[in-house]
Amino acid sequence: MKFHPDARASQSITAHGEGWIEVNRERFTSSLIVSAMGERLDWQCQSFDALQSTDFERILALSPELVLFGSGTRIRFPKPQWLAPLYAHRVGVETMDTGAACRTYNFLAAEGRRVVAALLL
Repeated sequence: MKFHPDARASQSITAHGEGWIEVNRERFTSSLIVSAMGERLDWQCQSFDALQSTDFERILALSPELVLFGSGTRIRFPKPQWLAPLYAHRVGVETMDTGAACRTYNFLAAEGRRVVAALLL
């Protein structure tokens, strides 16, 4: 029996490592936002300490049902007021380290979910 991978219409995170992420085999070395609906945006925040509420407001334009926040090499939770715009629109937010967010994103995107990964490097 021969197995074939499922075809995906969405973007896939094909690899990740310290200081980089590959999306559809294209390597990125700065923080980014990846949407299962096809968008890929540079995320201007360079570190967790530089985050502001406006960084999360930008994600709303993508109309996600769930946001996976990859906080870098270790898990760090954003301030609740930063996430208030997402919560006000009934968007779920899960925080995890960036590697875990990459892996989780691929599963949810493959299921056809409207998921967005906001990934800090």
